[in-house]
Amino acid sequence: MHTGKNNDTTDHQQSAGARWRLAVADENPLQIVGAVNANHALLATQAGFQAIYLSGGGVAAGSLGVPDLGITTLQDVLIDVERITNVCDTPLLVDADTGFGPSAFNVARTVKALIKAGAAAMHIEDQVGAKRCGHRPNKELVSKQEMADRLKAAVDARTDAQFAIGARTDALANEGLDRTLERAAAYAAAGADFIFAEAVSDLTQYRAFADATGLPVLANITEFGMTPLWTVTELAAAGVALVLYPLSAFRAANQAASTVYTHIRKDGTQQQVLDSMQTRSALYESIGYHRFERKLDELYGNND
Repeated sequence: MHTGKNNDTTDHQQSAGARWRLAVADENPLQIVGAVNANHALLATQAGFQAIYLSGGGVAAGSLGVPDLGITTLQDVLIDVERITNVCDTPLLVDADTGFGPSAFNVARTVKALIKAGAAAMHIEDQVGAKRCGHRPNKELVSKQEMADRLKAAVDARTDAQFAIGARTDALANEGLDRTLERAAAYAAAGADFIFAEAVSDLTQYRAFADATGLPVLANITEFGMTPLWTVTELAAAGVALVLYPLSAFRAANQAASTVYTHIRKDGTQQQVLDSMQTRSALYESIGYHRFERKLDELYGNND
């Protein structure tokens, strides 16, 4: 289990992309959980997950308090990526939306910047720049060729050959399965490392994507959307290689925060919700507080 850069020098010597590919090979299907900040990245790692995820919707809502409607910038994402990778070696998959720019050079800049920031993998999607949540209506797509060109630019820009580039397609809702499979095959030919089929509502469709592309397929098992909450066992039987839970912990944390705020405001005390809180000792354990404190003592302890 990857516990962080300070404790795992062997993993740190490998590229992030190489660690991603090892995780994919080691666990089938690979469970990937969303971590909206560095603290959650540590908690996910400590829970045993071999890969974590930074959601574009999580950056928008969690860091900026805005909807996931193409409002965030590459810099917004990089800030959160670097905060996570500075404390955690667990390979990080990053939602790069549409590549953060209209041209091949913008996409290339995104890839190079994410690799430099310590990301292990990314995915880009075939929506227009003013993108929408994948489980909302009225999504607009770019052409199959334009998306293939985005992927070619991304693959060409890699400075780490092991860095994984996924192709997300939102075409199912608009174009149906057959045309979406054509898109996926074109994306595979353009150099994608895996296919992310968004808003799947029929379990058998995942096998169709795998057969059409010969690539690992990612299933986005997000709550309150169009995709049922299939189990890992069910997804494995359908040929899924990567299972993503993008905002599960974020949603739970938000609900918990809302409950705590309500009780403090209403009751004038947090006493009634203490049992729902992480303890001080548990937080210190998670972030390695005592290790840092011991280092301070070593550096600045009494030398008399």
